[in-house]
Amino acid sequence: MASNTGQTLLALLTGAAIGAGIGILYAPDKGSKTRKQISKEAKKARKQLDKQVKETSSNLSEKAQKARLNFEEKLESTLSSASYKADDILLAMEDKLEALRKQNAKLQRETETAKAKTKTKKATA
Repeated sequence: MASNTGQTLLALLTGAAIGAGIGILYAPDKGSKTRKQISKEAKKARKQLDKQVKETSSNLSEKAQKARLNFEEKLESTLSSASYKADDILLAMEDKLEALRKQNAKLQRETETAKAKTKTKKATA
């Protein structure tokens, strides 16, 4: 869009310059009247150019604002999704840790029982 606007503005200014030049060459009026008319047309062209610049600036500002809001929404969604996944991973790890603690306690009991049996066998032997 910016490229099209730039081309439009360039075409407008080129057309105004060519028109002013042709107007001077074929002007049926006095030089002072022609200069006033050229000045008037230049002011009109400047107003139109200012209007287009303001419109383009406003459009770009709106698009930038929309893009920022869209980015913030996507970022929030991604962070929320990552948070849920992290919670799921933590829960799974806590479950696995609890299972390992139970298995460790069981192995320690079995080891203590085996040691006690070994002591008893040595004492009776």
